[in-house]
Amino acid sequence: MHSSDSIVIIPTYNERENIEKIIRAVSGLDKCFHILIIDDGSPDGTSDIVDGLMKQEEFSDRLFIIKRSGKQGLGTAYITGFKWALERDYQYVFEMDADFSHDPNDLPRLYAACADEGNDVAIGSRYVSGVNVVNWPMGRVLMSYFASKYVRIITGFQVNDTTAGFVCYRRRVLQTIELDKIRFKGYGFQIEMKFTAYKIGFRIKEVPVIFVNRREGVSKMSSGIFGEAFFGVMRLRWDGWTRKYPKIEH
Repeated sequence: MHSSDSIVIIPTYNERENIEKIIRAVSGLDKCFHILIIDDGSPDGTSDIVDGLMKQEEFSDRLFIIKRSGKQGLGTAYITGFKWALERDYQYVFEMDADFSHDPNDLPRLYAACADEGNDVAIGSRYVSGVNVVNWPMGRVLMSYFASKYVRIITGFQVNDTTAGFVCYRRRVLQTIELDKIRFKGYGFQIEMKFTAYKIGFRIKEVPVIFVNRREGVSKMSSGIFGEAFFGVMRLRWDGWTRKYPKIEH
């Protein structure tokens, strides 16, 4: 029986080259993490690989999958996963990519930042201690870095890596945020979740990590994602002035 207080949500689309490796890497950690795959109808058979692993005894009670029809966006995948986790007894819910750009060995560090240090959100940050990115084209590094700077300037939100996709949320954060009111689907989703948690008053810590560009598979990044983030930040700033955010229940 592999019981755990933590679930790692991994959205997938055509991650055949990576999916078994990332599942085994997370499962091989000393701390037990359950894993939830959200697959958006990958035509390359990603979900079939997960189905096969779930039949193995070592994964039978710690690996789960939700299959969706077609690409519906990163944000909606995570919202689906958050709701699934809240229906169960998980106390710590993680976001993580399938392509090893996020090192599974950093999961216990994010967990400790919340479970041991009392923070509500732990962000695996590329920029809290310089620029810790490996194998990204310089143009993309600069775009990502200055996107986070832009968010800080426009919103006053003092987090260095607002677009990070490697995050641990304490259960009460996801219970308090009105998930159905989260609007954005790409980078904007990552910014909106963190900004909303900040406006509500949750404690946020950035944990320095090294981000490594994917070695296998194809990036899902698009210019539309950056456009959503750019204009979405202005909307978040307006929300910060006008919206009534939920209160933390103690």
